[in-house]
Amino acid sequence: MDKLLIQGGVPLCGKVGISGAKNSAVALIPAAILADGPVVIENLPHIEDVEVYVELLREMGADVLFEDDWIEIDGRPIRETFMPNGKVKKLRASYYLWGALLGKFKEAQIGLPGGCDLGPRPVDLHIKGFEALGAVVENRKGVMIIRAERLKGARIYMDVVSVGATINIMLAAVYAEGITTIENAAHEPEIVDVATLLNNMGAKISGAGTDVIRIQGVDKLRGCRHTIIPDRIEAGTYMIAAAATGGDVTLENVISKHMEPVTAKLREIGVEIIEGDDTIRVIGHKNYRAVDIKTSPYPGFPTDLQQPMTTLLTQSKGTSIVTDNIYSARFRHADELRRMGATLKIEGRSAVLEGPSTLLGAKVVASDLRAGAALVIAGLLAQGTTEVEGLEHIDRGYENLVQKLQNLGARVTREKLYKAEQK
Repeated sequence: MDKLLIQGGVPLCGKVGISGAKNSAVALIPAAILADGPVVIENLPHIEDVEVYVELLREMGADVLFEDDWIEIDGRPIRETFMPNGKVKKLRASYYLWGALLGKFKEAQIGLPGGCDLGPRPVDLHIKGFEALGAVVENRKGVMIIRAERLKGARIYMDVVSVGATINIMLAAVYAEGITTIENAAHEPEIVDVATLLNNMGAKISGAGTDVIRIQGVDKLRGCRHTIIPDRIEAGTYMIAAAATGGDVTLENVISKHMEPVTAKLREIGVEIIEGDDTIRVIGHKNYRAVDIKTSPYPGFPTDLQQPMTTLLTQSKGTSIVTDNIYSARFRHADELRRMGATLKIEGRSAVLEGPSTLLGAKVVASDLRAGAALVIAGLLAQGTTEVEGLEHIDRGYENLVQKLQNLGARVTREKLYKAEQK
């Protein structure tokens, strides 16, 4: 177990390259096993969730070559479709194996997923989609058993916009007979990324990124090469960190269009943003205005940046209200921010902040991935030294976090917890 030691009060300055999107990678990797040949995925982030997925595919029998920022996956040797526990429990996105294995083998027996505890995250929409395609789904003591003699295209209306369910239905439907139509589909860029990979493999998918996605089933998918889009959540995290520390940071390898919800809010509180072709420069200031934020599906403000943004708003003058309409339990970082001196209270799905607050270094623990990012940002702007534990959560989604922060001038180091205990 490790911890981060952060000496705060240093403005971040310089350039930082943004890695490939985590939320794309964890869907693209299982999608690759649908091909009847090797699939190469480039710009792959080297993070814990990717490493777990590599181990899962190898256990299932796939040939996997995993290098620094790319992976080659050949799903043809896979024979094992039964994975009840083990590494499946280590990540939420393991549920994409349901759709991929159902599409390829017409059968999947996979344990319920793990990942960060953000409150209830039901999988009923995934099940509804599989059943509409002709599958029989049974939950047997925490193992999802999904079988179909044949998959047939169907019209599927999503009662709630869901990224995971939209992608899972796409994965299962590429080999279904006829046309599958997903209505009220999620719009996220990561869905477009997955559809692009599948189409490069020979699938016939149209409408990705809109309310209605249509999938014409095919008989065969081929191998291909694909480059992952930049991670808009990582980019947003560094934008917020630059603003919080009053820094001047240029992000490289970004898609400005994907960042519009974050850029708009940062400008609203008083941050200067300069956009280039594939760069975004963030120039922080000392005096920020309070704002209200409500998370919503893309193109709304992303729930994955709610927690980091909450940290930044502790520095805004006045009352800010942050409402998370996606996950009910995504304010577990609030107690840790209060420990550091923030003035905020939780009311239902909202955090009410009074600022600006002077944050002081403290020992804090990350309860989930994005809470960890929020606490790192708090440590960067706080007076004194902050110790952040729970790095196993942060490792799931941020590539080379310490090195990237150090390159921007941050005084941050990673140490083993036991060293402190021995002292």
